[in-house]
Amino acid sequence: MKNKLLVVAAIAALGAAGTVNAAGDAEAGKAKSAACAACHGQDGNSPAPNFPKLAGQHPGYMVKQLKDFKAGKRKDATMAPMALPLSEQDMEDIAAYFSAQKKQMGAADEKLVERGQALYRGGDAAEGITACIGCHGPTGAGNPLAGFPALSGQHATYTAKQLKDFRAGTRANDAGQMMRNVTHRLSDADIEALASFIQGLH
Repeated sequence: MKNKLLVVAAIAALGAAGTVNAAGDAEAGKAKSAACAACHGQDGNSPAPNFPKLAGQHPGYMVKQLKDFKAGKRKDATMAPMALPLSEQDMEDIAAYFSAQKKQMGAADEKLVERGQALYRGGDAAEGITACIGCHGPTGAGNPLAGFPALSGQHATYTAKQLKDFRAGTRANDAGQMMRNVTHRLSDADIEALASFIQGLH
C-alpha cells in the first residue's frame, strides 16, 4: 500500500511540475543537436553503451533532464557544460528532434531474463521491491503525461548505472524521491537483471 501511495504522489508531483510536453521544432533541433552526436549518435542511437539512447524518448522528459543538468539538480561532468549554454527553446528543439527518431532495439541476456522480467512486471513483495511496469508500462514505453521515461531498448550499462546512482542517492532529481525509494532495496544482481531485461524489452 505504501508503494502504491508513492506512485500516486509522484504522478501528481510530476503532473504539477509541467514536465509533460515540449513545444520544439524538430528541424531546428536537428542542427542544434550536432554537438550531441559524438556521445548520443546523430539519430539519438548512441554507439557506446554508457551513453543513453535518446531516440524516441519523450520530449518533456528530455527537456526536464537538460534543465536539471543546467541547474545542477542532476550531476554529470560531461552533461553540465553541454547544457549550460542552452536556452529553453534550444532544449525543446533538440528534444523534439530526438523524440522523432526511431530507437534501435537491443537484446537481453537470456540467463537474466527470468529474474529481470519478474522484477519488472511483478516486483518482489518479499523484498519490498515495486514493479517497474506500473510507471514505465508493459512494453517500457513510459508515460509522457506523468513524466515517466521510455525505457525499452535502452543500453543495459547505462540503465544499471542510473539505478545504482538512484540507489546511492548520487542521482536525486526524481520527483518525490520516487526512484530512490524504489531502488534502495535492489541488489547489484537485481539491477543487472533488470537492466538486461529492459535492453531487450519492446
